[in-house]
Amino acid sequence: MSYFPRRHFLKMALTGSTAMVLANRAIAQATSLSDVGAAIIGIDTATIFVAREIVTLDPEQPTAQAVAIVNDRVLASGTLEEVQVLIGDRPHDLDRTFEDHVIVPGFIAQHDHPILAGLTMSSLILSIEDWDLPDGNTTALEDKDDFMTRLAKAESELSDPSEPLLTWGYHAAFYGPLTRSDLDSISGERPIFAWARSCHEFVLNSAALSKAGVTKELVESWSESEQSQSNFEDGHFWEQGLFAVLPNIAPMIANPDKFRSGLLTMRDYMHAKGVTFGNEPGGILAKPIQDAVNAVMSAPSMPFRWTFIPDGKSLVATYENDADVIQQTKALVDWYGGMTSMVSDSVKLFSDGAIYSLAIQLRDPPIGDYHGEWMMDKDAFERAFRVYWDAGYQIHVHVNGDAGLDRVLNTLEDNLLRNPRFDHRTVIVHFAVSAPDQVDRIRRLGAIVSANPYYVTALSDRYGETGLGSDRADQMVRLGDLDRAGVSWSLHSDMPMAPGDPLFLMWCAVNRVTSSGRVAGGNQKVSAEEALRGVTINAAYSHHLEDELGSIEPGKLANFTILEENPLAVDPMAIKAIVVWGTVMEGRVQKVGEVSVDEARLNNGVIPSESEFAKQALNHALSVVHNHL
Repeated sequence: MSYFPRRHFLKMALTGSTAMVLANRAIAQATSLSDVGAAIIGIDTATIFVAREIVTLDPEQPTAQAVAIVNDRVLASGTLEEVQVLIGDRPHDLDRTFEDHVIVPGFIAQHDHPILAGLTMSSLILSIEDWDLPDGNTTALEDKDDFMTRLAKAESELSDPSEPLLTWGYHAAFYGPLTRSDLDSISGERPIFAWARSCHEFVLNSAALSKAGVTKELVESWSESEQSQSNFEDGHFWEQGLFAVLPNIAPMIANPDKFRSGLLTMRDYMHAKGVTFGNEPGGILAKPIQDAVNAVMSAPSMPFRWTFIPDGKSLVATYENDADVIQQTKALVDWYGGMTSMVSDSVKLFSDGAIYSLAIQLRDPPIGDYHGEWMMDKDAFERAFRVYWDAGYQIHVHVNGDAGLDRVLNTLEDNLLRNPRFDHRTVIVHFAVSAPDQVDRIRRLGAIVSANPYYVTALSDRYGETGLGSDRADQMVRLGDLDRAGVSWSLHSDMPMAPGDPLFLMWCAVNRVTSSGRVAGGNQKVSAEEALRGVTINAAYSHHLEDELGSIEPGKLANFTILEENPLAVDPMAIKAIVVWGTVMEGRVQKVGEVSVDEARLNNGVIPSESEFAKQALNHALSVVHNHL
């Protein structure tokens, strides 16, 4: 049985100075379970939850049948009889709500993007993968004809012919080019905007171009690079061309009401997937947009807490003085409140581009017409790393190519030699393409990894043919090598770059099954238990929260995910199909579908004007995409 490995917790559970004195004396003298139980003086009423099985990830007590909590903390776990003996005749409630279910540590969304998710999830999703959303399911596209058929159906169901139609998820590498004429065949009157799966390009129909005031003459007035990344005849705008057209199209595709609806969809989606805690890395640097986010995510009705890591790339580019960089980073703490907060002493930097656009820096040349991009110039990256390193920050670095990883590890090693630090936990984020020698170097340098296993499922087939070749494509996200080397790793979705579903991420990591149904890089598979650790205790560890979250142990927050089956016991291919009943978040029981909207909090939220909101929201979302792609 597990009880009170942290003696301070018993003190936390007591109230009043007399109770504290007696507790200190009793704890000091306790030699048995009954002695510890007798020390519970003045404790609040406990709740004992019983379950078919409890997977604790506590090495001292891996499984249990009952768990007792007091307020928002775990008190003890074990058999029901053991827990009851500990509590003795002190007041407690016995809750059998979960007696036919399995309790696991609360899932952690280690790395996701609420604004980008809010905008995409409030659009018509026609994508390369299935999306299981609270307001309905969408299945993956079969081909371009399927896209055109579904888009035409959605257009016909809109009553107002002038209402813009935004769809997200089309991927030209999978289905072929999409042009203005394709969208014109759907409607010549309704503005239609097709936002690509990468989030880094748009295709507009003629009605959208006309209503947005985008003319051939306007495009010809842009800079050379903006024009080179635009095709007016095809209605196609990407990279710098997309940023150039943004001011014209933003008011039609982003508004406060739709964005708020998207955030609520994201909230309910993630709760339905068992998330109890989440994080946005490279957080928002536009306060009006953060205020709009807070109007939803800071509300007491939020079923999970959400934290934000500052965007060091932008902060370093803004402030020339190193001291100002740190001062302005710390000042962001005032932007949050309620269920949102800023992660202290943590920052996000960027190395190379993203895997979805193959803008990654590779040691060996890519296959096909692709070239890598650096998201920060070398001097800027090295300065940012040094500034935050010397200030004692934990540094999370976006990196996808093996040459991009070389830059990160070289910079980390230089700083370790210059200014040694213990337990720095520098996080290698995404970890798409790497080499075996780099895994050993990650271990030696004391770094850890936050990986996206969905890259294998979604991209290995296609990138085996173009971009990477079969060996590099199949060995993406080499979790097996990390495991064997003893490197701590966690899993993330980068929502909406992958479904924000921890069980699905586990499934991807355990099975490595691609979209065609084959296994890619079987030597990189990991066990179900390790994958569960990747969305719980290891994810907590990646944010220095392992003493608060990630396992069911006395003294930790009472964050649980309630499942119908044990993901460690089912067939590995069945992991993603396990039904989530709901969650317990800091002691609050929350069944899926029963989370209420705090209307008062939403109505009091500070929302900028519609035009200003549209501009800032899309600018921020596309800046996130630019940093990722």
